[in-house]
Amino acid sequence: MPGHFEPLPGGGAAVALDDVEISIIRSLAVQLLELIGPGPGGDAPDDPLADLFAEGPSEPPSDPVLRRLFPDAYTDPEAAPQAAEAEEQRERSSEFRRFTENDLRAGKRENALAVVRSLDTLASAAAGEGGAVLKLSAQESRQWLGALNDLRLAIASRLDIADEDDADLLYRLPDEDPRKPMVMAYLWLGGLQETLVSTLLP
Repeated sequence: MPGHFEPLPGGGAAVALDDVEISIIRSLAVQLLELIGPGPGGDAPDDPLADLFAEGPSEPPSDPVLRRLFPDAYTDPEAAPQAAEAEEQRERSSEFRRFTENDLRAGKRENALAVVRSLDTLASAAAGEGGAVLKLSAQESRQWLGALNDLRLAIASRLDIADEDDADLLYRLPDEDPRKPMVMAYLWLGGLQETLVSTLLP
């Protein structure tokens, strides 16, 4: 079980994590929460019903990580459309973003919060033990999977990883390269994500 998820009887998954691993994942999840933000009404909205019907932004985020997490719905990055077609795609993407981004942010926020809460519970239970086995329900596993995917997308954006060729080059970085720790985190989270996916397959 060390280093990878295994399925639990009746659904869910388990993984053994040491104190350092717990700290790293929690720190990354907290940073993701800070990047995503508290939501349209802040932490304590006066009118939750108003937030429910609040429209989201119509323009893509300026931060490249957020653009990776919340991409345009109707823009093909590989295509070079004509001016009229590009304008139509921009308008459709803008409209789609306005009505969906708040919900997408809320979902990603909940996934990251689920990771932080489960790790806090694990750390409290394993105080002084050097690590423990994290056990997730099927629902928690799906939330973790979403959060791991978002964390890898965020790191990939910071490392300018666009495809597997970029990733292959980064794998061979010398140890003294300042990007090396982030690359190692990217690879490690990828292994966790892959084994967690396998526990959810029928």
